Amino acid sequence: MQYNFNEIEAKWQKYWAENQTFKAENDSEKEKFYVLDMFPYPSGAGLHVGHPLGYIASDIYARYKRHKGFNVLHPQGYDSFGLPAEQYAIQTGQHPAVTTAANIKTYRRQLDQLGFSFDWSREVRTSSPEYYKWTQWIFIQIFNSWYNKDTDKAEDVETLIAKFSTDGNTNVNAVCDDDIEPFTAEEWTAFSDVKKQEILLQYRLTYLADTEVNWCPALGTVLANDEIVNGVSERGGHPVVRKKMTQWSMRISAYAQRLLDGLNKIDWPQPLKDSQTNWIGRSQGASAVFNVKDHDEKIEVFTTRPDTIFGVSFMTLAPEHELVSKITTVEQKAEVEAYIEATAKRSERDRMADVKTISGAFTGAYAEHPFIKEPIPIWIGDYVLAGYGTGAVMSVPCGDQRDYDFAKHFNITIPNIFEGVDISEEAFADKDKTVIANSDFLNGLPYKKAMKLAIYELEKIGHGEGKINYRLRDAVFSRQRYWGEPFPVYYVDGMPQMIAKEYLPIALPEVEKYLPTETGEPPLGNAEVWAWCTKENKVVSNDKIDNETVFPLELNTMPGWAGSSQYFNRYMDPHNSESIFSEKAINYWQDVDLYIGGSEHATGHLLYSRFWQKFMFDKGLVPKDEFAKKLINQGMITGTSAFVYKVLWEITQADEHYSKDEVVKFHSELINNNQIFISKSVRNKLVHSENPDDFKELIDEVKGILNKLEEVARKRFPKTEIIRVELDLGKNFAIPIHVDVSMVNGSDELDVESFKKWRSEYKDAILIGEAGRIIQEKNDKYIVAREVEKMSKSKYNVVNPDAICEEYGADSLRLYEMFLGPLEQSKPWNTAGITGTHSFLKKLWRQFYTGENASFLVSEEEPTKESWKTLHKTIKKVEEDIENFSFNTSVSTFMICVNELSSQKCYSRKVLEPLAILVSPYAPHIAEELWNKLGHSESIATAPFPKFEGKYLVESSKEYPISFNGKMKFTLELSLDLSKEEIEAAVMANEKTQQQLQGREPKKVIVVPGKIVNIVG
Repeated sequence: MQYNFNEIEAKWQKYWAENQTFKAENDSEKEKFYVLDMFPYPSGAGLHVGHPLGYIASDIYARYKRHKGFNVLHPQGYDSFGLPAEQYAIQTGQHPAVTTAANIKTYRRQLDQLGFSFDWSREVRTSSPEYYKWTQWIFIQIFNSWYNKDTDKAEDVETLIAKFSTDGNTNVNAVCDDDIEPFTAEEWTAFSDVKKQEILLQYRLTYLADTEVNWCPALGTVLANDEIVNGVSERGGHPVVRKKMTQWSMRISAYAQRLLDGLNKIDWPQPLKDSQTNWIGRSQGASAVFNVKDHDEKIEVFTTRPDTIFGVSFMTLAPEHELVSKITTVEQKAEVEAYIEATAKRSERDRMADVKTISGAFTGAYAEHPFIKEPIPIWIGDYVLAGYGTGAVMSVPCGDQRDYDFAKHFNITIPNIFEGVDISEEAFADKDKTVIANSDFLNGLPYKKAMKLAIYELEKIGHGEGKINYRLRDAVFSRQRYWGEPFPVYYVDGMPQMIAKEYLPIALPEVEKYLPTETGEPPLGNAEVWAWCTKENKVVSNDKIDNETVFPLELNTMPGWAGSSQYFNRYMDPHNSESIFSEKAINYWQDVDLYIGGSEHATGHLLYSRFWQKFMFDKGLVPKDEFAKKLINQGMITGTSAFVYKVLWEITQADEHYSKDEVVKFHSELINNNQIFISKSVRNKLVHSENPDDFKELIDEVKGILNKLEEVARKRFPKTEIIRVELDLGKNFAIPIHVDVSMVNGSDELDVESFKKWRSEYKDAILIGEAGRIIQEKNDKYIVAREVEKMSKSKYNVVNPDAICEEYGADSLRLYEMFLGPLEQSKPWNTAGITGTHSFLKKLWRQFYTGENASFLVSEEEPTKESWKTLHKTIKKVEEDIENFSFNTSVSTFMICVNELSSQKCYSRKVLEPLAILVSPYAPHIAEELWNKLGHSESIATAPFPKFEGKYLVESSKEYPISFNGKMKFTLELSLDLSKEEIEAAVMANEKTQQQLQGREPKKVIVVPGKIVNIVG
């Protein structure tokens, strides 16, 4: 019988599905073990060979734990809400639910084909109303909670109302908004219902607030920082601006310290812990308050160096700071507004990362130093972020390099407050070597003493206090999208009301268009049936809203991380319609024992889900406040990406006849229909050229294209003068955009026609080739840039596993991905390398089947001691490897084992049967087939893992080198139990010894037991 892997794999995949081989039970007497993968987003492209890496590793461990006798929960589902499906719906008009269902079908086929031991009876989909009912329910629990600092946990908002009713709010120690006004119990009782709700929103763990967000007019939605690349949207390359919008936010900042402390009790990779630690950003210092001269306003700053307060020579506000518009002088207004507009086009991530660009604007206003009362100029600068701290910093250029560079650039005074330090070239930031000077009462003090005294003096004059600050900001929880979880919220008198549990889920309504409305509302504004009737407790038509029992529903949807923040708990009891999970289920499974997924989720999903878990723990819903004991970040499978260079240009208006959003949106539409791409070498020459006149003909050609577009813009905006920003031939002249590697040949040449057909916005694209002119002839070439990076559908550099499985089989693919290297490391993909693991599987097959007729050779004979040794050293190594997640070395061990057994001609059942079990977690299909041929009717998944017995590795004999006068002549195997005298007797009696001596008597026989025998003679 030949190794027909296609038939074998299809056979066992069908068997596992029909027999629900991997179904876990919630009431097993076995010890539980919960293995979890980060569930996939089901895109239209399906899986690529980079996806299964973590899944294979988790599957090996899950199968291993089953062999070890555990009740293993290894579920799978789909993170099925998301922007890509919505964008596809906008382009095609097809409902996202239809495309998502089709994509899930593809994913399921591919996952099954790879032989994963998932318990599919527990499948969840975040876009299923049966699932997001519980996401909505948790949102309601968070809304109805506040964070009590005294008890250090979330509590029901009714306990807060009780405090207000008896004592007012002056003694309430809560995590809440900064601008809370004090009130008494009597005043609380007298407040209107709306006023009470407004106050409670300042305390609730999820609340409505005006928040700075990344707004993409072309996509009509808010984007997270990781959805922006090079200042434009990752999807479509559209401009993104910073904008204030009323959004739902989650008060994750309440849990900052607990999120930090929790990292000490979970076994997660240290780099991931470091990412979360840095993102949370705990720092100790002081809050200092500066009065603004000639205004009633105050500027509050947080500083970790209150000891340097006498070194302040200017204040810097974030451009978005609310005080900017209030304090900016008439003379500075135009400059400040222009700077704010330019800053709005840069993402926060870009602003934080760009330490080289120095920019800012003077407001014309001055602050007053709290101690010496001297005026301090107030600037704005984009290196200060509105959402971090107070959005303002006291700038001490002698002690901070960024402040130093800013002061040098704008010729601002840099006073030196450090004793014996030269600051003529750079700032001095060594706290441990600091001795304060020129600072009044702080003179002569080292850092720590000066810090304490500065805080004491600030508190004494009422201008500050000691404080612990966190970089972590409350998470924006609204998206202006259709394809997401609807909020269970309706509005009465503008105040949010929650829909009762018994009426959940509030399902997505049908809409005609998936774009924002003409008046700028989110896509749900297009729904005709999207209002809540409190009398009938159901969703009704919008035209009934004037009725006193019908109210508007929330038009935003939840972000993608909403559904992924509780899916691991829902897997425990996924079909429970009465509660998110039963007490029995949560108390049995408790938490995830092993979680495998990408490190890119460190400050997104993995931080938010820890926050949700801690909230649910506070509410007594879960027994553990950390949801995953151990986490492993699998490395990336890398591929070679291809890039085209998109020329950047921009349309602005000279006045304000039209809204900025309208102009930006039109700009995006114009870009979509008139994209310009420039070939690699031409782009590089332009960017690095010291003389742009060398490319005058090319530049004029590009400018000619833009002049025509300017005419189009003038017609669209007749009331204003549209101007075009000149081309910047610096690094931002053209930005790299990923292109599908299938359209690029081995010489890095782009198939231009395929490129134009690839996406609708590229059909009229203008491509400038290597010759420096617009490509019109077939012999003109457009050369792409190349880069090795993570294999990803978004980077269009993927290899489809379907063809691999067809040619080599899933077991070969599984073994190859493990064989590439350590799980946590990045590994380059090379399809040719899979032939090695495929050859191994064929050799393994031949250990059971051999000869011309491929007969089944397994015998009942007793193994030789060499075969026993081979088996047990393999058991020992594989078990150690799996426990240490060193899967690559296990594959090598299997190869060595089969080679040794083959040379030993071992066909013994006592060796080959346990070998099949050892191989099973890695290559389950071939193992199942061999197990079945060995006469077993049950799946190999039920077989116990072989037990290592050390006695088989203990050497019972020694192959002694027999030397004559120091020269080794032959070897002789003797028992290690022999005494020195017995060894000598055995050697002397050997015929080879007699041949060497030729009748002579030796002078001496030197015996070292276990080592050598030397005959001197």
